[in-house]
Amino acid sequence: MMGTLMGGQSTIGTAQLAFSFGISAWWFTIGAALGAVVLAVFYARPIRRSGCSTLLEIVAREYGRKAETVGSLLFLIGIFISIVAQVLSSSAMIGALFRLPMLWAAIIGAVLVVLLVLFGGIKSAGAGGIVKLVLLYTSSLAAGGVVLYLAGDLGGLYHGIESAYTSPTLRAVNDLPLQAGADIDIHQRYGNMLARGPLKDLGGCLSLVLGVVTTQTYAQCIWMGATTRKARRGALYCAFFIPFIGAACTLVGMYMRGHYVTADELTALQAAGESLPVGMGVIDNSAQAFPAFILLHLPPWLGGVVLGAMLINVLGAASGLSLGAATIVVRDVAGNLATFFRKVLPSRQSSASHKVHLSTLAGTRLAIVGILIVAVAVANLFHGSFINDLGFLSLGLRAVALLFPLSFALWLPGRFSARGVLLAMPSGTAAMLLGKAFDLPGDPVYYGLMVSLLAILCFRNKKAGGALGGDGVNGMDGMDGTMLSPRTVASLVGASSLPPATKMTASATTPTVSSASMTRRSLLCM
Repeated sequence: MMGTLMGGQSTIGTAQLAFSFGISAWWFTIGAALGAVVLAVFYARPIRRSGCSTLLEIVAREYGRKAETVGSLLFLIGIFISIVAQVLSSSAMIGALFRLPMLWAAIIGAVLVVLLVLFGGIKSAGAGGIVKLVLLYTSSLAAGGVVLYLAGDLGGLYHGIESAYTSPTLRAVNDLPLQAGADIDIHQRYGNMLARGPLKDLGGCLSLVLGVVTTQTYAQCIWMGATTRKARRGALYCAFFIPFIGAACTLVGMYMRGHYVTADELTALQAAGESLPVGMGVIDNSAQAFPAFILLHLPPWLGGVVLGAMLINVLGAASGLSLGAATIVVRDVAGNLATFFRKVLPSRQSSASHKVHLSTLAGTRLAIVGILIVAVAVANLFHGSFINDLGFLSLGLRAVALLFPLSFALWLPGRFSARGVLLAMPSGTAAMLLGKAFDLPGDPVYYGLMVSLLAILCFRNKKAGGALGGDGVNGMDGMDGTMLSPRTVASLVGASSLPPATKMTASATTPTVSSASMTRRSLLCM
């Protein structure tokens, strides 16, 4: 779990955000730690006792296979945004190493991801996962220690930032008051945990907390534990250690702010007729704050090892995400379209279409290439965005789609109908995306969670029932929400007290779970 959380967003993204907003960048790793705690304390035992192997399978058992399919398709949006964030992270490292423009660095990163997937690099990288994790953790902490050594203390960090902002042009570019020497404004931004506003910073933290709970990758760590106690212990260890990474990378970003300007800021200085402040260097963009610090302020041999391990980590994360997204595209999108056309087209055209088809493997490879091409294009359009903001959005979208269906399936089975869940998942996602697109006040996760919860509550069952396996829940096809399953009725009033007619009705209308259905569920969200 910790190896997954220690990606480009926890390191490069945190340093980038600290470059512009100081210690409020720490919320990313704090949110990840709190999410691990919530997962361990509240969800570990229920999901292990569910008898399922994926989070979407838990939802499907309660609300039907349609909810599972919709959930996997909505997850595709969040996964794609994470891929874009990893592309931006890899391009920052490659650009800093080889002094390449962002677009070319992103293209090279995408090509490396494709090669890593096609030639089995994910498995080989996973073999040294513990060594890589230890190396990244210790080197990140070492970088934070070097910052404190160079700056002297936190006061030295703030003094460097104040010196950088003596230029009115730099203050204007970064939305600070134009009067130089107003040190209070510097401390309010760089020394404030809520520098971007309470609703926004706390909303980002909330997205991390709930996103960790509803992401299969992190939940899988709970399932893999030998016992519930050991699974919880591992998640709590992760929660303890991960914030130190955020603190170290935050220090790096703040140090780089006090000693470097970006290429855009240099252009603004030159346009205003000002010279570069004495002692200041230049980096291409704020995303290069962490890799540039490693290259310029650590011993060359150590910096090379750290950047190599970090690049493998980021590319490995992008490879896994791309493979997962491609699997959803091939199995759910293309598979459902193929099934639809087989039903619609005449048998003669359908049989002819079988002659021209791609294998699942070839289709997955093409999907990976296509996804990465689109990701590079999107990353180039949003190369000025904060990497961590994409991380907040990605995990928030997963939380909006799955949090309430999953939680109600675990703790309140039978109380809510599949109709409400099928409405809540896409409507909550749409509300969050619209909140982001129109830059509504606060964080868009608030709007998504509110709409998702309201949609489910609007279709609450009049009777309390239990989870039902198969094609639906609480109804003939998973949409009615009025029929109780025999298992639920027996658990509530005792099977022996049921009238014969009730037993016959319940058993006659209970759908069964086919082995093919269970196999398909186990393949989702891998």
